[in-house]
Amino acid sequence: MKKITTLAGVLLLWSTLFISCATTGKVSTFVVLPDTQTYLEQCPEVFDSQIDWLLANRKKIDAVFQVGDLTQDNSPVEWAYMQKAFNRIDEAGIPYTVVWGNHDIGSKPGKFSDVHNTDMANRYFPLSLYEQKDYWGGSADGKTLDNYYINLKAGGAEWLVLNFEFGPSDEVLQWADSIIGANHDKLVILNTHAYLYSDSTLHDGDDWWLPQNYGIGKEPGRTVYDGAGIWNKLLCKHRNVAAVFCGHILKSGVGTLVSDGKEGNKVYQMLANFQRGVEGCKLGGEGYLRIVSFNRKTKEIDVKTYSTWNKAYHPSEHHNFKFTDVDFAH
Repeated sequence: MKKITTLAGVLLLWSTLFISCATTGKVSTFVVLPDTQTYLEQCPEVFDSQIDWLLANRKKIDAVFQVGDLTQDNSPVEWAYMQKAFNRIDEAGIPYTVVWGNHDIGSKPGKFSDVHNTDMANRYFPLSLYEQKDYWGGSADGKTLDNYYINLKAGGAEWLVLNFEFGPSDEVLQWADSIIGANHDKLVILNTHAYLYSDSTLHDGDDWWLPQNYGIGKEPGRTVYDGAGIWNKLLCKHRNVAAVFCGHILKSGVGTLVSDGKEGNKVYQMLANFQRGVEGCKLGGEGYLRIVSFNRKTKEIDVKTYSTWNKAYHPSEHHNFKFTDVDFAH
C-alpha cells in the first residue's frame, strides 16, 4: 500500500474504508497496541499520540487490545500514567482490554516476574471498574484482572475476547476451556503477552523468552504455560477460535502463523512488537499500532500497521498483509 503521510490523507482513507464497512455491516475492526513499556521510559509523547489517534478515530474502532508490558518497571508512576491514558479511551466509549506482561508482574519495581505478584497492576486497573462495563464477561479468579474475558458485538458478529497474563496457569486454561465451550456461537480472540516467536513458531523448548524460565515458573505448586502449551491444551480444540494477538519477543518483533485446529478451522496468530531492542526501533516504537479488520463478506482478515507519530504506514510487507479465504463459520 502506498504510504499516506498526512493526517488529512489518513482520515480520508479511514472515511472511505468505513463508508464501505457501514454498507456491508460485515466488518469488525480492532486495534492492537503492542508493548508500550519503552514509551514510558523514554518518550511518553509518542504513546500520547497513539491515544490521541484512537480518540480521533473512535467511531471507526470496535475495540482496542493491548498485549502486555504496559510498563517498563512496574512502578506506581508508570501505572498512574497508563491508568490516565486508558481512562481517556474508556471515556471515549471504546471497549478495551489490557494484559500483564513480564514487566508488569513482580515483587517490586524492576523485578520482572520474579514471583507471581500482580498487586500493582490490579491496584490501577481494578476488577471492580471493569465489572461495570457493559461488555464485561468474567474473571478467572473472580478477584483480579489477571485473566478474564469480554463480549463484543461488531460487524454483525458476536465476539469473545480472552485475555491472559504472562504465563497463564493450568487452572486458567481449564477455566478458559469451559468459557469457550459454553460460547460456541461466538468468535474467539486470545489477547496475551507471550505466545509466538519472531520466526513464526509457537513458544516452546528452553530459552529465556519462556514464562517457565522466569521466577513465576519456579514457584512451588504453580504451573506456567507458553505458546505451545496454550495451543495444545486449549486453542486447538475449539472450532470458533479465530485469532491470537501477542507481543514480548524482540529480534524483528513480527511473526505470523496460521494453524489448523482439530475441528478443521484455521487460527490466525500474530506477533507485533516495536519496543527498544527490536531491530530498527526508534522512539520506543514510533507509535506503530496494528489495525486488524475481519471482513465476513469478503472472507478476509486485513492487517495494517500504522505509526501515529510518523503518520505513515509501516514500509514492510510483514506488517501490512491480508489473509484470504477465511472461514468465519463456527
